[in-house]
Amino acid sequence: MKAIKVLILMGSKSDRPIMQKTEAVLEAFSIPYKTMVRSAHRTPEATVQAINDAEQAGCQLFICAAGMAAHLAGVVCSKTVKPVIGVPIASGPLNGEDALLSTVMMPPGMPVATVGINASKNAGLLAVQMLAQTDHVLAEQLKSGRAAQAAAILAED
Repeated sequence: MKAIKVLILMGSKSDRPIMQKTEAVLEAFSIPYKTMVRSAHRTPEATVQAINDAEQAGCQLFICAAGMAAHLAGVVCSKTVKPVIGVPIASGPLNGEDALLSTVMMPPGMPVATVGINASKNAGLLAVQMLAQTDHVLAEQLKSGRAAQAAAILAED
């Protein structure tokens, strides 16, 4: 695996259209990342191997997207001390509410930062904010982006 700062894991290839918003954010900030399909339940060994390989490639945080039982973020959290961001995906009869609760209700000692259902753009931005803690260029880019966002809202008056 080439050098990366973020590993995006999706429970299924059907999550890709949603997670493309995360990828777009990381690309806009020139953050190296890799996206892989891994399942907490169907490919547990491959999931752990992906985590290990990513950490060896310099990965600083993980973004995990999954629907329904949505255990992917929790499994990743159990195998690393790096930050994990969970993206609950709307699917199944509960339209993502089950995934939201599965992702956000982690046991004590196993924190997963969780964004809203299908809120993959916010997952990307949260990743940038975390990385900006030690990267002043990213921090300045975030500040500029927020200022532009505010100006756009005020221009709607």
